[in-house]
Amino acid sequence: MNASTKKFLWIISYAVILLWSAINPKEYFTWILEVFPALVGFLLLLVTYKRFQFTSLAYSLILIHCSILFIGGHYTYAEVPLFNWIRDTFHQTRNNFDKVGHFAQGFVPAIIARELFIRFNVIQKKGWLVFLVLSVCLAVSALYELIEWFAAVFTGEAAEAFLGTQGYAWDTQSDMMYALVGAVASLLLLSKVHDNQLKRIP
Repeated sequence: MNASTKKFLWIISYAVILLWSAINPKEYFTWILEVFPALVGFLLLLVTYKRFQFTSLAYSLILIHCSILFIGGHYTYAEVPLFNWIRDTFHQTRNNFDKVGHFAQGFVPAIIARELFIRFNVIQKKGWLVFLVLSVCLAVSALYELIEWFAAVFTGEAAEAFLGTQGYAWDTQSDMMYALVGAVASLLLLSKVHDNQLKRIP
């Protein structure tokens, strides 16, 4: 499959899932808050595409992360049907789809940050690469938690579904932990695949 076909399929997949997400979501205000990062990310990729193209691995992960955001925006993170079933079947206390989102919040940015660090020669000593990638992922997670807090402060109860705490007092801390676990898992599982794709870039 050539690069043009891959790009076309990526864009079509993104558009179809976004369109599905936008049709009768549970709350349009929450939907906007949830899908906004995916919309901004798409615009950034579009604007910078001629100057910088990521590896196919990075683009695939970005599409998966956008899909998670679109699903969360459509149903709200506390009411995704599959995870309601998991909650009820395994006698859990909450719908844990938001933890999938926060895991992806570390898993996907880890590869993006790794690629940028390597291709722009930001780090001369490879030993620092893992540490700095994990630091970036934690920073992204912390920033998102701050955004959630600001949204709650300025919109009050309207942002409750966006926060998705479901009564869990340590939701913010556990969200950041899941992001860290996701980043570590990404580096452990995908670094070799990522390196092979990077070698094919002129």
